[in-house]
Amino acid sequence: MTRWLPFPLASASLLVLWLLLNQSLSAGHILVGAVLALVGPRMLTTLDLPRAKIRNPRAILRLSLLVLADIARSNVAVARIILNSNRRQTAGFMTIPLELRNSYALTALACIITATPGTIWVSFDPRTGVLLIHVLDLVDEDAWIRTIKYRYERLLLEIFE
Repeated sequence: MTRWLPFPLASASLLVLWLLLNQSLSAGHILVGAVLALVGPRMLTTLDLPRAKIRNPRAILRLSLLVLADIARSNVAVARIILNSNRRQTAGFMTIPLELRNSYALTALACIITATPGTIWVSFDPRTGVLLIHVLDLVDEDAWIRTIKYRYERLLLEIFE
């Protein structure tokens, strides 16, 4: 069974996602989705990725709730910036020193930062551990550092390292 379906959850997710994106339950879409669901996860086995070791699964829920709240708050802040054309923009780049070195934790942090409106992950230097991000409304650099280090990085260290 694992030879045909090495990642059954990923296969099922791909099939459901394909059908949802196409908004159809026709035989052709089910067939194409089934082929994708069989081939896609099998291609993942060739990557030979290391297993993620999750130390504190409860921290995932706390992190998810924090991220959802921050994304909602950031949506409102970006809308205010866009709607208030009289306000002078203070966009800019900033660097943040990180303790994270786990590739899965760094990937999760990249997704969090990029999914939050008004911020973009620009680069990460693995030698120095310095993250470069762009912020649309860079008024208080220390507040951004505190947010990323103490809200996100701390929980990601609990989860992955």
